[in-house]
Amino acid sequence: MHETRAGILHQDVTASGPNQKWAGDITYVWTREGWVYLAVILVLFSRRVIGWTISTRIKQVLAPRALNVAIALRRLPPGCIHHTNRRSQYCAHDYQKLRRNNGFNVSTSGKGSGKGNCYDNSAVESFFKSLKAELVWRRNWQTRREVEVALFEYVNGSCNPR
Repeated sequence: MHETRAGILHQDVTASGPNQKWAGDITYVWTREGWVYLAVILVLFSRRVIGWTISTRIKQVLAPRALNVAIALRRLPPGCIHHTNRRSQYCAHDYQKLRRNNGFNVSTSGKGSGKGNCYDNSAVESFFKSLKAELVWRRNWQTRREVEVALFEYVNGSCNPR
């Protein structure tokens, strides 16, 4: 059964094994050339980034690209919970269809008014805080390319060592 419910994580961002719970979100980095947007998918068991993509525009294709990378890297067990907030990129038809077609139990932050519960996505928020403290806030970024290279090295080197 493919569920879509508000906050089915109930603020429990732990998992007893891999690929039981995934979470996704988007953040951004300022450069003198403009914004760079980063979408990530984390496995809550290991806090490993398994899907990510960057773009100079925050379009609806940003989030699905990250999810497609994650799906390509992992064999998805039935019933995996995929949690996001209610940002428009995650509410978009194509993203919802991608989640449904891959058998996710869909969880979104908040209820009713669309206001989210930040604790349901605390693992991704924690990752973004570490990323910004360890990398982003330490420099004045001149170009988007500098950020792209640095994010690649951070995610594939620091966060996801082989």
